[in-house]
Amino acid sequence: MKRMKIYEPAMCCPTGICGVGVDPELLRVSTVIETLKKNGTIVERFNLNSAPAEFIRDKTINVYINEKGTDGLPVVMVDGAIVIAGRYPTNEEFTKFLNIPEDVLKPVTTKTIKKKSGGCGCKGGCC
Repeated sequence: MKRMKIYEPAMCCPTGICGVGVDPELLRVSTVIETLKKNGTIVERFNLNSAPAEFIRDKTINVYINEKGTDGLPVVMVDGAIVIAGRYPTNEEFTKFLNIPEDVLKPVTTKTIKKKSGGCGCKGGCC
């Protein structure tokens, strides 16, 4: 099974989908990752704010950050190689990179995603 890691810029919470103004792209990516997880495919996600050690531990991302800076995030890696920089993968790219059937993510679009009402769950009132 392919292994995907997504290295993201610093955000208030691990997914970036907290607060009042939620970025639809972050909401889509979170939903895609949750859908993949339910189907047995794990995508690791590292936020610079909550998991800075991961950016140091992985030599490839460490070199990338030293050369490009954090403005080049997010970075998507598959099996240790950078496959996308500066944006998130499309649903089609998720399925291609992870070698999974396209229909697994077919229903996941920004139009079908609804934000839950209520608090975001961030600690310390950072949202």
